[in-house]
Amino acid sequence: MRQHWSDAFINWLISLGLPELLATILAFGIGGFVLVFVSLNSALLLIWITRKVVSRIQDRIGPNRVGPFGLMQTPADALKLMSKEDITPTEADKIAYNLSPVLAVFGMVMLWAVIPFAPGFIGVDLNVGILYVVALGSVAVMAALMAGWGSNNKYALLAGFRVVAQLLSYEIPMVLAVLTVVLVTGTMRLAGIAEFQSLELFGFNLGLGWLGFLMPGALLVFFISTLAEAELTPFDLLEAESELIAGFHIEYSGMKFAMFFLAQFVNAWIWCALITALFLGGWQGPFVDQLPILGLVYFFIKAYFVYILQQWVRGTFPRVRIDQMMYFAWKVLVPSMVALIVVQAIIQKLPVPLAAQYVLIFVANIGLVAIVVRTLNTYFRSEGLRTKREFTPRSLIGTMQPAE
Repeated sequence: MRQHWSDAFINWLISLGLPELLATILAFGIGGFVLVFVSLNSALLLIWITRKVVSRIQDRIGPNRVGPFGLMQTPADALKLMSKEDITPTEADKIAYNLSPVLAVFGMVMLWAVIPFAPGFIGVDLNVGILYVVALGSVAVMAALMAGWGSNNKYALLAGFRVVAQLLSYEIPMVLAVLTVVLVTGTMRLAGIAEFQSLELFGFNLGLGWLGFLMPGALLVFFISTLAEAELTPFDLLEAESELIAGFHIEYSGMKFAMFFLAQFVNAWIWCALITALFLGGWQGPFVDQLPILGLVYFFIKAYFVYILQQWVRGTFPRVRIDQMMYFAWKVLVPSMVALIVVQAIIQKLPVPLAAQYVLIFVANIGLVAIVVRTLNTYFRSEGLRTKREFTPRSLIGTMQPAE
């Protein structure tokens, strides 16, 4: 077991002559401040990356005037929002209305505490880290529903109900995908899962024993579910402008409005970090055993690569309808993941060598990938052939007339 950063820091402070209690309080205080500061300010870089990536996809330049490469555009927008008037609707529920932006940011910041950034560099190495992530991830649902209800606006309330439908629906296949990782690794510690993904060859750790290679199906389902959990295209129905004007945050202005988007961007990156820890080896990489700080570099490279992949999907795929989104979750992802877990559990109990079990698990995941890809391919082909007449409800016109 590697020494935790806090233990090393506390021992160093004690060696300087500080009492143990004061050294402990100081160490955890500094650690908490660093996590909060980095998590909140990371949104500035994430927004800039999103603007640049989506702009390139759409053949635009993106922000390029304020600061070098437009890097200061997001801080300028933040200053602008801080100067905006804070408006509270007269008939709003003041407690729910004002508390929901705080809860949205609070839930995202707390998730940073269990992310293993490098060997020994983790806020709290909980032995139930997976359960902690699932529990804190539900705070976003509560915050959005409180915003919709507290605003006393029917459009906001409708969007709040969509939050419950979308986020809770896609949490199920996401949790099932994580369960496949827990079955293989035998632990719910995120740091332990990252440590499991080492790959030694002739006594040298390559760090390429990624579970994403072993379980591509679970990785694909988890990635799709995180798009819905982060409210990204093609599942950005909570802020569907053409239907709900602006979604559950329609009545918010100034920094309260900004806090919801701060939580959204940080939330998207946290899911990228979890994909990195669960499926992409976390901080694993060459020479990490000799130089642990390299793990921090590997982790952020992988996490930001996944984030750019998220933005590529965001700038490429069209938004789906609410019925299509729910169909895909409940009739494709959930049954497929339940079947995969049953098959994987049986495979891991077979009296065969471990290598043979891994081969069978890989084959089962390839079957899941085929099911998901076939479903998506069918959807895109049907959308390409759709005519305007097919959108007319059958119940209103009796029988459908063939489109010319």
